[in-house]
Amino acid sequence: MRVTWEEAGWEELGPRVGGCRLPVWDCTVGLVVGEGAALMIDAGSGLREGARLRTEAQRLLGGGRVTHLALTHPHFDHVFGAAAFAGVEVFGAVGLERVLVDGRDELRADAVRNGADPDEAAEAADLLVRPRHPVSGEWTLDLGGGVQVLLANVGPGHTGHDLAVLVPGSPGAPGGPEDPRTGSPEIVFCGDLVEESGEPQAGPDAVPTRWPAALDRLLALGGEDAVYVPGHGAAVDAGFVRAQRDALARRFGVS
Repeated sequence: MRVTWEEAGWEELGPRVGGCRLPVWDCTVGLVVGEGAALMIDAGSGLREGARLRTEAQRLLGGGRVTHLALTHPHFDHVFGAAAFAGVEVFGAVGLERVLVDGRDELRADAVRNGADPDEAAEAADLLVRPRHPVSGEWTLDLGGGVQVLLANVGPGHTGHDLAVLVPGSPGAPGGPEDPRTGSPEIVFCGDLVEESGEPQAGPDAVPTRWPAALDRLLALGGEDAVYVPGHGAAVDAGFVRAQRDALARRFGVS
């Protein structure tokens, strides 16, 4: 039986689009529902969390399954649950697959440093899923039922391999004070290029001098009226993204 976003513990962000903030690291994942297909955006921090997301998606889809998975960047809290989505088509920024192979041990170690159970982190690292579809520029994904999403390689910035996901909005018509414009805004899943629940984290794989430009690309992608979904925390607007962009530019001494 199909449940609502609210019943599943998710936030409805737009028609056929929802988000969920996961515990511990407050990672925000997304789900876009088409007709006979569905896209999960990021997979959680381990196999148990990935299995939870798979089960919740099945309830939201009325017994259907996730068919596509987009990984926004190669950090354990976003990719370690991917093996729970057996048989899906996996997308990531070009080069992500090499990080998941060559950096497997460092991802496991980073998970443990941040409090993950060592055995669970080792299992997730052993079963890491590499993207079959590397995105070098933009890739339009048709989920059926008139639902299309745009996958955009907008990095480097937070990492060397940052992928954003744009869900186009629908046009609305102006109305009176009791009938504001209908339609829905663009929704942009930003990965950790944007963080709301804490300061943006710049680890050893960050490219600080390119990060502000990556946020400029995000803003151009979504526009002023878009809803921006950060990798951690609650959805924000363009003003928040722009303020974070300017703060990062000052922090790293770039324009």
